[in-house]
Amino acid sequence: MFLALAVGNRVLCGYNATGCITYLRPKGTNPVKNKSVRTIADIAEIAGVSKSTVSRALNDSPLVSAKTKDRVQAIASEHGFELNAQARRLSTRRSRTIAFVTHAHHGCFSWVDLFDFELLGGITQGLSERGYDLLVVHVGPKDRSWARTYLETGRVDGFVLMTSSSKQTHVQHLLEIEAPFIGWGFPLPGQSYCSVICDDRAGGRIATEHMLRDGRHRIAFVGGWPGETEVKRRYEGYVDALGAAGQDVDPKIVGYGNYKDTVAADVIGQMLDKTPDLDGVFVNSDIMAIAVMDVIRERGKRVPEDIAVIGYDDLSIAAFANPPLTTVRQNVPEAGRLLAKNLIEFLETGLITNVMLPVELIVRSSA
Repeated sequence: MFLALAVGNRVLCGYNATGCITYLRPKGTNPVKNKSVRTIADIAEIAGVSKSTVSRALNDSPLVSAKTKDRVQAIASEHGFELNAQARRLSTRRSRTIAFVTHAHHGCFSWVDLFDFELLGGITQGLSERGYDLLVVHVGPKDRSWARTYLETGRVDGFVLMTSSSKQTHVQHLLEIEAPFIGWGFPLPGQSYCSVICDDRAGGRIATEHMLRDGRHRIAFVGGWPGETEVKRRYEGYVDALGAAGQDVDPKIVGYGNYKDTVAADVIGQMLDKTPDLDGVFVNSDIMAIAVMDVIRERGKRVPEDIAVIGYDDLSIAAFANPPLTTVRQNVPEAGRLLAKNLIEFLETGLITNVMLPVELIVRSSA
């Protein structure tokens, strides 16, 4: 099915079966080098750019460089493409909806997803302040169709990318199709896109320094995904603090999980089997830290008298843990609000922002 927009007897543009805008060449124009030019795909081929770039250039979008915009518009003009005000409004329609992209959940949400919930709270506040709605999208690690589907059907204007597993794959795909998005976490090296993150290296350092000042000498590190930049930086902060205190890193008390409580419990259990003289643990999330404290008590040890424990995030549950959890605060709600605000700013102006928020240590009973 094709729905056309006509002025007089001239068809200027229309929607094809996928809902995408298509610009038609009026009859009587002279093709260059016998090339038939009928849609933005033809212009994209001549210009050597993507179809989305052509669409943005024809609509004078700030997301396209002046050089590319001039080349695309020149080709369109040479082949008789015309955009009147009505066609422009059709092609630039907005849903005023942003998608929050998280990993696929097998079953129901649970308390281990509390970080996502608190981040979502900040995102919805930021969107509401600017008249936008939110859609939650679950994607698998190998799924490469979701972004194009949501954009081409006009269901969303952009994405907040949250996924931990396969984040690099998803970022590369979004960049390839020139999808508007902002990521939670450090930008990939050599790539330019919006992001919000907290100072993870400082977080790892202040947590470890606090336990060292308290007289702890055998401090373990329990990280999240081992390949994640945020986890690497928290580990670097941990190493910085140990080095400044004249201590070397013991590989036997460094372990990684995937932010799940059950995995963290297994990691600390194996550490205690090998090094029962542990007296401190820096854990990369509050949810993991609560599970770590449970295992420590099951082994007949006390928190913090025998082993101090520090978490990360300062989720609402941290203050109600047993004992109340000392943790590194990321100010998760503020991070969510900035994710929404800066993505909308990018949609409206093309401005790429990379924001790093400070962290602070919230001292409670566990350390």
